[in-house]
Amino acid sequence: MVIRFVFQQKLILNGNENKPIFEHNILQNLDFSKSTTQYNPAVSVQNPGEGLRMRPLCRGDYDKGFMSLLSQMTKVGDVSREEFEARFTAMEACPDSYYIVVIEDTMTKKVIGSGTLVIEQKFIRKCSSRGRIEDVVVHNQYRGKQLVKLMMDTLMVLSQQLGCYKVSLESEDDRVMFYSQFGLIKEAGQNYMCRRFKEM
Repeated sequence: MVIRFVFQQKLILNGNENKPIFEHNILQNLDFSKSTTQYNPAVSVQNPGEGLRMRPLCRGDYDKGFMSLLSQMTKVGDVSREEFEARFTAMEACPDSYYIVVIEDTMTKKVIGSGTLVIEQKFIRKCSSRGRIEDVVVHNQYRGKQLVKLMMDTLMVLSQQLGCYKVSLESEDDRVMFYSQFGLIKEAGQNYMCRRFKEM
């Protein structure tokens, strides 16, 4: 058991732990000139706050509390390293589809924020793409630092820069006003419907 664990650790730490799920320069090259979001004090992708770094999700983030962070938002379950690795690999195998952005506290080496943009390829609208924003969460201890706002702003700008004809998210009633500052609206005649098959 110990030998197997050490072997797994070596696989992760064999230069792959810093491999991002998408290219880091995509974040660095985002154009926020059309964003109307206001920040006080100023924060950005390059400078999200003192001791913080905004970047793509990496394979090594399993050891930096990524799954624990997600559990502050919803049910996660007991996800093993092997399961995390398999899912990361599956997402990585679908280029231009999964953009998972995280915020890391560089002092504690923990992931304290995350948000996902999923790109859905379409045949309609001349083979266009639609963006879906999912799983936006900031660690309880880091709230009130404009990090959710910055994450949302980043994912919105990213979706537009990637050529999406629209972007959407699912929201609880008490969050609708917050999300409206990013240009998101409740469209008349549109309803979100859901059928849950089983609880995980």
